[in-house]
Amino acid sequence: MFSEYYFYLTAFLEDKSHFENPDDLFPTIYRVDRIAAFKVLDEHFRVPYRDRFEEGEFRKRVQFMYGGRLQHIKFRYTGPSIEAVLDRLPTARILDQDNEGWTVEAEAFGKGIEMWVRSQGGYITLFYHDIGNIKSAT
Repeated sequence: MFSEYYFYLTAFLEDKSHFENPDDLFPTIYRVDRIAAFKVLDEHFRVPYRDRFEEGEFRKRVQFMYGGRLQHIKFRYTGPSIEAVLDRLPTARILDQDNEGWTVEAEAFGKGIEMWVRSQGGYITLFYHDIGNIKSAT
């Protein structure tokens, strides 16, 4: 995959015991220019079409190419442009709107969403997340 100036390899791993979330059902992501060595094996596998990797669905939920567990978040956005939020988070839904801002719900993979939330500074107040990594957004 190509994203934000780099090529990435997305892969499903057989042994995830040494990863942060070994029960993760989603692919891990490697930046191709940072792969120091690899070995080509004479092994082949087939994935049924119904179980194929859907890049478009993955891209909707990944921020800054950080993989990880799928998270659900709910936040209050008081910035100047809700369109900027909706463009960055294609899964976002506006739940409520008033004169001061919007209440938004979205789902995203891994730690990339934490990075994005923090980059918004005081424009975002986090209400809910299902993973525990994001302590406070303001």
